[in-house]
Amino acid sequence: MNKKVVTFGEIMLRLSTPGHQRIQQAQAFDVTYAGSEANVAVSLAQFNMNAFYVTRVPDSLIGMAAIGNLQRYGVDTSYVAKGGNRLGIYYLESGSAQRPSKVIYDRANSSIAEANPSDFDWEKIFNQSSWFHFTGITPALGDNVASITKDAVRAAKKAGLATSVDLNYRKNLWSTDKANKVMSGLIENVDLCIANEEDAAKVFGIEAEAAKVSEGKIDGSSYKEVAKELKKEFGFKYVAITLRESFSASHNGWSGLLYDGTDFYISKRYDITPIVDRVGGGDSFGAGLIYSLLSGKKHQDAIEFAVASSCLKHTIPGDYNLITSAEVELLMKGDASGRVQR
Repeated sequence: MNKKVVTFGEIMLRLSTPGHQRIQQAQAFDVTYAGSEANVAVSLAQFNMNAFYVTRVPDSLIGMAAIGNLQRYGVDTSYVAKGGNRLGIYYLESGSAQRPSKVIYDRANSSIAEANPSDFDWEKIFNQSSWFHFTGITPALGDNVASITKDAVRAAKKAGLATSVDLNYRKNLWSTDKANKVMSGLIENVDLCIANEEDAAKVFGIEAEAAKVSEGKIDGSSYKEVAKELKKEFGFKYVAITLRESFSASHNGWSGLLYDGTDFYISKRYDITPIVDRVGGGDSFGAGLIYSLLSGKKHQDAIEFAVASSCLKHTIPGDYNLITSAEVELLMKGDASGRVQR
C-alpha cells in the first residue's frame, strides 16, 4: 500500500545494557536509534506504507547515522531538518522478572528541542499525504516544540489528513498539569486517540475505577468508560487503549480495545513470556492501528492486527518492530507455536 503517512518527533541514540545488566555493571552498551514517532514510521514501512519521518538532527556524523538507520528500514527522511549541536540520548537498563526496566534521559538542548517553526514547511510535507501522527512526548520537549506541533496538526487538518495522537505521558519530561494544558490545545482536531492504561488518568484525570496497574490487574470493561469519556470530552472519531497486565518485567498479558463512538471492539489477549524487549510496544500498536484503518480493515480486524503486531514486537530487541504484515496475520490466525519455519 503506497499511502503516505507522516510522523513527527525526536529520534534519539539508544544505549542499552547488554543482556539484563544494571547500568553500573555495564562495560559496554548496545547501540541503536529510537523514538516513539520514529518507531511508528519504521513499523509502517515494514507494512509497505510510504512512511515519512520529520525531525531535526545535528549536521554531524551522529545525526547522519540516525538518518541512515531510518533509511535502512525504508523510512523516507526527505524532510528531516539539520541543525543544533547534539542528538538526544536515552539509556535503557533492561529489567527481568520482578526487577523493572529503567530509562534515563539525556536529551536536554537536543537539536529538536531547539527547533524553530521555519525548520518545517508543513504544506510541502503534507502534500499528497493521508495521515499525520504525533505523540505527547514531542510537545513535552519545550514550548517551542509544542508550538511547532500545533502548527503541524493545524496544517494536517487543513490539508485533509487524518490525524492521530498517542498520549504517551512521560513524567520525566513534564508535570501532569503542564501536560493537561498543552495536550488539551493540541488534540481538538485529532481523529484517533491512543492511550495506555495510565495515560488518560495522568493527562486528563480520566481514570478506570477497577484498575490496579501496579498490581498487574486490568479490568478491560472499566476502560470502556475511559474511552467514552475521552470521546465525549474531545470528540475523537476513534479511541484505542492498550491493556497491559504487568505480572513482571518478563511476563505481561497484552490486549486492547477500540471504540468508534457506537461499538467497542475488544482484541484477543496474548500471554507474552519471556519478554525480550517491551520498549516500543505501544508504538507498534499505534502503527498497526494506523495501517489497519488506512487499509480499510473492519474495526474488529483493526484492533486484532494492532495487538498481534505489538505482541510480536515484544520478541525483538530494540525499539523498532521489524515485522511484516504477513507475519502479523499468521499470528492472528492462531499460529503462536514459535516453531522453526523452513
